[in-house]
Amino acid sequence: MDDLRDKYLGLIAAAGDEAVLEDLRVQAVGKKGEISLKMRELGKMSPEERQTAGPALNALKDEINSALSAKKVALEDAALDERLRGEWLDVTLPGRGRRMGTIHPISQVTEEVTAIFADMGFSVAEGPQIDTDWYNFDALNIPGHHPARAEMDTFYMHRAEGDNRPPHVLRTHTSPVQIRTMEKTGAPIRVIAPGRVYRADYDQTHTPMFHQVEGLAIDKDISMANLKWVLEEFVKAYFEVDDVELRFRASHFPFTEPSAEVDIRCSWEGGTLKVGEGDDWLEILGSGMVHPKVLQNAGVNPDEWQGFAFGMGIDRIAMLKYGIPDLRAFFDSDLRWLRHYGFAALDVPTLHAGLS
Repeated sequence: MDDLRDKYLGLIAAAGDEAVLEDLRVQAVGKKGEISLKMRELGKMSPEERQTAGPALNALKDEINSALSAKKVALEDAALDERLRGEWLDVTLPGRGRRMGTIHPISQVTEEVTAIFADMGFSVAEGPQIDTDWYNFDALNIPGHHPARAEMDTFYMHRAEGDNRPPHVLRTHTSPVQIRTMEKTGAPIRVIAPGRVYRADYDQTHTPMFHQVEGLAIDKDISMANLKWVLEEFVKAYFEVDDVELRFRASHFPFTEPSAEVDIRCSWEGGTLKVGEGDDWLEILGSGMVHPKVLQNAGVNPDEWQGFAFGMGIDRIAMLKYGIPDLRAFFDSDLRWLRHYGFAALDVPTLHAGLS
């Protein structure tokens, strides 16, 4: 047994991998292994011999099994060390950038617009999305027979029988915010009013709920020339171009006089919009000088103050700048779409660092 112990302990110590170790286990303590065969010989011995040989064989078997287990652990540790050396990573290196969340294009463009107008001295004003028809229509010089006030175009809130409160609507534009802000602060004033608006329409370029931003500037010597400069600066900053040509077309809005729709010069080469060049024109917003009746309804003296207003669809200018073909996709809650068109969570638009 001493020879067997020395033989197998030496072989086990010299084993270079687990396959060799398994062969040694079979040779030593397997069913037909040398120590197992010795154990079978106990039946041929006298009781006195078995009392001596039995414990010695069991001790030898335990010692060999312990040596096999210890060597297996040592081989596994060696393999792990080798793998760790091969897969070594310096944890002090800078981490790889990972996108944490995604900002919706509407939120991003709203921030871009806010940053541009803030640089020109405009503050942000907000108001309720459910408003009275006086703020939404009457105060803005929209007469009772105007088509926009029809139920096919405007969402009216239900009124119980006998309810004498004024009718309420889901606001059709953010212009009521202009009235409320003038009532609160008076003149002079320079604000933009971004937010959700609602109209009964739904197709590729219209949805029942969408987003607008309107601007208002009231002072004693404001003219259409100031309006033109503000809009030119906005378009150049938003589309990130050095030069742009605007075209003002005479139009009619109840709340402005004179009124103008504004187009930008552009081209559609290869299906891609390029602003500031080409022979095409694209309408982007409506504007004009605030109607004296609107100022009067808001508590501002039109004989002393005047100003301009403009409004544009945030969804529309987002589609134009980022090449989004269908307005309805903005509201589909499709994560694949958002991962494609969305913005990094920490991508805060500023004029000095870039908008998009």
